[in-house]
Amino acid sequence: MTDRESSRTLAHPEPAGIRLEGVLHALSDPVRLSIVRELAGAETGLACSHFPLPVTKSTTTHHFRVLRESGVVRQTYHGTTKLNALRRADLDELFPGLLDSVLTAAAAEAARRQ
Repeated sequence: MTDRESSRTLAHPEPAGIRLEGVLHALSDPVRLSIVRELAGAETGLACSHFPLPVTKSTTTHHFRVLRESGVVRQTYHGTTKLNALRRADLDELFPGLLDSVLTAAAAEAARRQ
């Protein structure tokens, strides 16, 4: 790995370091939950710019950082694009049923608000 490649590697918690309270905190924000809902339906990683969020660019960066540092998403660089993918397998193993329950509840709430 070159110096340039190592400087573009983002820190992610190992599965053993993912804590329930961190995941719940990350999922408690409506903007972050909307990101997770979109990622849950994606077959591949999505760029940060894919999400039309109602916040500033710096706040968007903050939301993705919270999701990454809590272990909810994995971010990788593909050229100059930062791709985001849900860490579903890790979350399902650590907290069985949690992610599906949250996503189901979020979908039900969204349907009620329409």
